[in-house]
Amino acid sequence: MNGQDFCLQPFSPLIPPLNFKITGRLARRADILAIRYDLHGPLAELVIPGPAELPSRKHRLWEETCFELFLGVREAPRYWEFNLSPAGDWNVYRFPGYRQGMTEETAFTSLPLSLRRRPDSLSVALELEIVRIVGANQPLAVALAAVIKSRDHGLTYWALAHPGPQPDFHRRDSFLIKL
Repeated sequence: MNGQDFCLQPFSPLIPPLNFKITGRLARRADILAIRYDLHGPLAELVIPGPAELPSRKHRLWEETCFELFLGVREAPRYWEFNLSPAGDWNVYRFPGYRQGMTEETAFTSLPLSLRRRPDSLSVALELEIVRIVGANQPLAVALAAVIKSRDHGLTYWALAHPGPQPDFHRRDSFLIKL
């Protein structure tokens, strides 16, 4: 399995700084993409939704604590946004170009998230059959991000890189991982 570890960075320094670390691993094996996010720190300082009784597709998950995966075919403008809530709720959106034509992706009717919560850590993991949306063995470009809601700072934005003046996870120059 072709994979790599990652560490997300906050958009800008917070005063006082948040004592959190977001790491994880992304791996690809043929047409399966596996992602795991690990949030480490005093979770009591964050607003994290509790487990949903029946996890389901929901809109606007990025308004709360949410982990995000952006997946594009290299050299093509189209891409997908995956929203993964620590509650188990999820959604997938398709875009034909930068922030254009956001449409719910119907190729997925569920996303089997694996969740593990402890007082000082939270893990969210997922294995995706990417062949549902991209052709077999397509070269991919990936951006990884998170929106973390702090009790004191409100929403904070985390990504592999923040190439623009505002947090914008849709920018193709932030799709840094090539698989």
